[in-house]
Amino acid sequence: MFGQLSHELEVNVPASEAWEIYGTLGISKHLVEDGSAFEKIEVLEGDGVSGTILKKTFMPGSHGFTVHKEKFTKLDNEKCMKELKVIEEGYPDLGFTLFRVHFEIIEKDNDSCIIKSTIEYDVKEEAVANTSYANNDLVAKIAEVAKNYLIKNKATENAA
Repeated sequence: MFGQLSHELEVNVPASEAWEIYGTLGISKHLVEDGSAFEKIEVLEGDGVSGTILKKTFMPGSHGFTVHKEKFTKLDNEKCMKELKVIEEGYPDLGFTLFRVHFEIIEKDNDSCIIKSTIEYDVKEEAVANTSYANNDLVAKIAEVAKNYLIKNKATENAA
């Protein structure tokens, strides 16, 4: 069974500032510091470009599993777009044959942008009951952490 979900969050910072966090490994640091979704994020291979592999350890009880590995499959700095695919543990262990997340920073105007996250998944017929694990909760949390950091950083710069 194939499915697709989408989430959007508007942020009152230029798209270039939001992409600085999403287009690098910088978002990982903020997600761990936030402490609401991830306990640990390890870079197993790469430096944030296409082909980078991360191992994410979720906070206890925050997901239906504790760990998954993901690979950056696309990174386009011109289009402010990054795509990743879960390659081991987590979703595949629950019967998902595909779990891909596409992040895009869309410029709204000079001072605001939209963080758009799209999830595509395919789950084996015998694991259809696990489709509830494919939801927007995590991408919404990631966008919210990024927004909070960007707004806080902007306020700090304006105060200086």
